[in-house]
Amino acid sequence: MKTGGIAERFRDKTILITGATGFLGKLLVEKILRVQPEVRKLYLLVRAPDAIAAEERVLTEVVGNGLFDVLREQYGAGFHSFIKEKIYALPGDVTHENFGLESYDILQLSQKVDIIVNGAATTNFMERYDVALATNTTGIVHLCQFAKQCDNLKMVLHVSTAYVAGEQAGQIFEKPFQMGTALRLDYQLDIEAELQLVDKIKSELGINSDSKLEKITMRKLGLERTIDVIFVAYNDQTLPCFIFDGSVIFDLIPGDMVINAMMAAINSQWNKQAQVIYHVTSSHQNPLPLSLIEESLYKYFHKNPRTSKDGKTIQNEKILTFNRLVYFQAYMILRYKMMRAANVLLGGIYTKNYYELNRGYNILMTVAKLFDDTNLRKLWKATAMDQNDDASIFNFDPKCINWSSYLVNTHIPAAIKYANDQKAKARSA
Repeated sequence: MKTGGIAERFRDKTILITGATGFLGKLLVEKILRVQPEVRKLYLLVRAPDAIAAEERVLTEVVGNGLFDVLREQYGAGFHSFIKEKIYALPGDVTHENFGLESYDILQLSQKVDIIVNGAATTNFMERYDVALATNTTGIVHLCQFAKQCDNLKMVLHVSTAYVAGEQAGQIFEKPFQMGTALRLDYQLDIEAELQLVDKIKSELGINSDSKLEKITMRKLGLERTIDVIFVAYNDQTLPCFIFDGSVIFDLIPGDMVINAMMAAINSQWNKQAQVIYHVTSSHQNPLPLSLIEESLYKYFHKNPRTSKDGKTIQNEKILTFNRLVYFQAYMILRYKMMRAANVLLGGIYTKNYYELNRGYNILMTVAKLFDDTNLRKLWKATAMDQNDDASIFNFDPKCINWSSYLVNTHIPAAIKYANDQKAKARSA
């Protein structure tokens, strides 16, 4: 098997990766080590009080993941030696200047790094506003400041989710935002004003108290939205009705394809000054309608029905769906008006459930957007034309995805398993 092209680009390179304990971060670390074991060093910046704690966190949350079983089997008894040679855990945080590292450490790092991959972000839309702003905004400022100090830097890759486009509808093009321009019309964005607002609210709340009021207040701007909410809610039978247009296209892409595109982009833009944006997306080349998601959901639970403690099959009821808002509203008023009154009388004990359902409904009512993927198509065309194995090793062509098979056999069971694991952790905590 040839390993030229993309994989060769990472040979003898030193890479700083932020967000390595996250979903994409783990995938990237594993992929680099698997396709290019001759990478010089991967510096993983993780939140930890010291180097020992940082290493423990990487070994537990990254390397200890089942994702690394292929490498674990390949290297056998030498696996941990290989990991120790290739990975260095840095205790730091993007929310601090120089990541909170000592001057000597930041100087040493700046002299070694060839590539920076920034994946550090909070994707929880119920996150405290000050935490989200510090990580997703000022964190990038700190990373750029560090990048300017690097002597041998050839590439900075920044990763964002689709929500960086906000609530825009229609065609979203692969072009950068203008500094100071807000996503909402007639608004101007002033980061300094945002930071001052956060400081003001913190001061009023007494930021050192870690009170419930503080947490609730700082979270008010959040909405967590993911299609997995629907799968998990249906599994738990907590989603009796829904409104959606089955013809609406949902933009979904497997994580491994995102990683492949990231590595291909690093190779393509190596040591270039141009700022290029790639939308790793499926909506143009292989659109996934919501009707197919619904069909795949029922198909999965037909093949994998829930069972009770005594082993008996539990039949899931189908979700009552509405394609017009007026019908949905009428149903909700008739069925749940008394429950709302009871919630008020009981002091709002069901309010959290309401917001969770609201996030689930909201995702399928605000996805009327298509992400242009012109740059991604060009990147894939160049990758596929190379005279090596890049097209098979680094496939990110969405046209090859069989959505029904992927949802039923991969995505839905993974979402259910993750949710069950989280519930088990919560119960044992």
